[in-house]
Amino acid sequence: MSIFEAILLTVITASTPLVIAALGELVTERAGVLNLGVEGMMVMGAVTAFIGAQETGSPYIGILCGILGGALFSLLFAFLTLTLIANQVATGLALTILGIGASGMIGESYVGLPGIRLPPIVIPFLSDIPYIGSAFFKQDIIFYMSIALVVGVNWFLFRSRTGLKIRAIGDNHQSAHALGIKVIRTRYLAVLFGGACAGLAGAQLSLIYTPQWTENMSGGRGWIALALVVFSSWRPWRILLGGYLFGAVTILQLHAQALGIGVPSQFLSMLPYAATIVVLLIISQNRRTTLINTPASLGRSFVPDR
Repeated sequence: MSIFEAILLTVITASTPLVIAALGELVTERAGVLNLGVEGMMVMGAVTAFIGAQETGSPYIGILCGILGGALFSLLFAFLTLTLIANQVATGLALTILGIGASGMIGESYVGLPGIRLPPIVIPFLSDIPYIGSAFFKQDIIFYMSIALVVGVNWFLFRSRTGLKIRAIGDNHQSAHALGIKVIRTRYLAVLFGGACAGLAGAQLSLIYTPQWTENMSGGRGWIALALVVFSSWRPWRILLGGYLFGAVTILQLHAQALGIGVPSQFLSMLPYAATIVVLLIISQNRRTTLINTPASLGRSFVPDR
């Protein structure tokens, strides 16, 4: 494998969890719900996926456990914010702190154990293409799922009747309710989907990216996923582009450290988050575009009898 192929492969591996988690949050926010607990759901997905794979010996069951772990954890957020009408921002932050603490406690006995890596799926002929074949067509199933999710979410939101209802709720939940759309039920399903995607992203971390369990192994990726949603202007295809951009920045700092470039390691480690801030600052300059694409009811609680 050439150096170019190796770098491309690591960029794809680093970008995949960002893309998946951001897609789930995009659907959630399109329904008007702001869930800042992506980091907590990701780390819960990572620990449940690792435990599931360890106990059964199957990484595929581990993936299912990760999806289920993230989805069930998101149910707590949905119950507090949609049923009990708790503040969405405060609840999401609390969910992140709870997820980091709970995952550390649950996975304490699994720290240091070797993980069970997912085998790659080789696509004949395409995997033999020079330079890009092994990177794009000799990948694990979660990578292919991330591409399918981009296509599926884009079609669902902008080509299906249910997607239209979700966007209507996100833009004006009172008007959607007046038209007979089940706002709370739809938002519950959107939050569950977002949690399942965050759990799948976490499973990728503990089964592929670094096949082991370490406390707080999400490492702030949930926050980058949240920024990606804004970066994409709530469009799925742009999330794919932004995810690979941030993944490339992450890998760049790792390769720079490996090459012994005379820059403090702390500075290189902060590059992905500094890039996130810079991108958000650039986007915020165009307020008209931001306001047009932002769901008008984002973060606002809905009470049917009001």
